[in-house]
Amino acid sequence: MYDFVIIGGGPAGITAGIYAARQKLNTLLITKDFGGQINWKAVNIENYPGFEEISGMDLTKKFENHLKKHNVEIQKEEVRKIEKKENYFLIQTKNGNIFNSKAVLVASGAEHCSLGVSGEKEFLGKGVSYCTVCDAPMFANKNVAVVGGGNAGFEAAITLTKWTKKVYILEKTDQIKADIENQKKAEKTGRVEIITDSQVEEIKGENFVNSLDYFKKNTGEKINLPVEGVFVAIGTRPAIDFVKGLVDLNEKNEIKIDFSNCQSSCPGLFAAGDASSVACKQIIVAAGEGAKAALSAYYYLQK
Repeated sequence: MYDFVIIGGGPAGITAGIYAARQKLNTLLITKDFGGQINWKAVNIENYPGFEEISGMDLTKKFENHLKKHNVEIQKEEVRKIEKKENYFLIQTKNGNIFNSKAVLVASGAEHCSLGVSGEKEFLGKGVSYCTVCDAPMFANKNVAVVGGGNAGFEAAITLTKWTKKVYILEKTDQIKADIENQKKAEKTGRVEIITDSQVEEIKGENFVNSLDYFKKNTGEKINLPVEGVFVAIGTRPAIDFVKGLVDLNEKNEIKIDFSNCQSSCPGLFAAGDASSVACKQIIVAAGEGAKAALSAYYYLQK
């Protein structure tokens, strides 16, 4: 029986692990990997205090090394289901392991949203990608499309210009949502073309992607865009399927929490980071929420 089980190895989960260890809680952290969405960052991080500029992977490694200096057990796998018993939680993993804990923190972050169009699944790994950091070098001297006109899409496009000939950003609305700074960076590269009012219909190819079809929402015109890669950057959804039915969720399928202590509607189950209903999805906010959740779990256990 653990005092505290943390699900997730991103900023919230890692920070919670450090704080829980400092409170001498018998703690287990379960995660399939460390870093979470930090590892997807296509551009360097410039707003985390103490580091004027640092890559996502380097920041993840610093977080991980810090955690491993403390007495926290780490299990590298995924959680399948959580059940609430009378005075403890039963956590089942996809590998068939079962763990019991007096308190739980869900800090499982978010996962990529898909377009849901024809060809997306078929060409995954064959020209379709959700991770610019992982796959950008595969598209050297090629033309590619980024679907999504928010910060994630523009950051992906900026990174891709280091490798590709040209990057098209397709945004389905008539307005770009990315920050002005990211828009200026993209414009400065001279190799990014923005196409608004564009709804992707199909990704095409033979053994590898060679084009996509989209239609202009304002005119209804259908257009075929020759590209050899498609990067999907239309947002994320909370990775919390394993806890549905146990806690209250908001309209975004995030775990509703009491913002003062990260407590969910289920006593003893806390949530932090992108899995929770906290408003600002930032690395530093996730880390702070992880600390708050761990301390709140400690106070809960004292009662």
